Amino acid sequence: MIIDQEENTSIITQEKATIIELVKKIEALYPKFEKHNIIIKLSSLGKITLQNINEFLRLSKKHRAAKHSFVVVTNAMSADETPDEIIVVPTVKEAFDIIEMEVMERDLGI
Repeated sequence: MIIDQEENTSIITQEKATIIELVKKIEALYPKFEKHNIIIKLSSLGKITLQNINEFLRLSKKHRAAKHSFVVVTNAMSADETPDEIIVVPTVKEAFDIIEMEVMERDLGI
């Protein structure tokens, strides 16, 4: 797991471990990220399933309830295949675009 920080966004890149191991690591380190927007990069992992994405649901709901963005980056599946409670995009650029839009919406009280 590689963690990068860009302003108020934490970018977590997973290279080798399983999705379940990654979720456990993020939950253990969550106090470090709880005040930031989070981008999870799964681009280097091969096949990603809906079940893999669903592993992030609890974290996503918790983080979004705290008024922070939570975005998963993978081009291994379409956003149409994922639940509405989690945002999945194919590129990091799109993840930052989503975060920017959500920050504006929160600022406007939408």
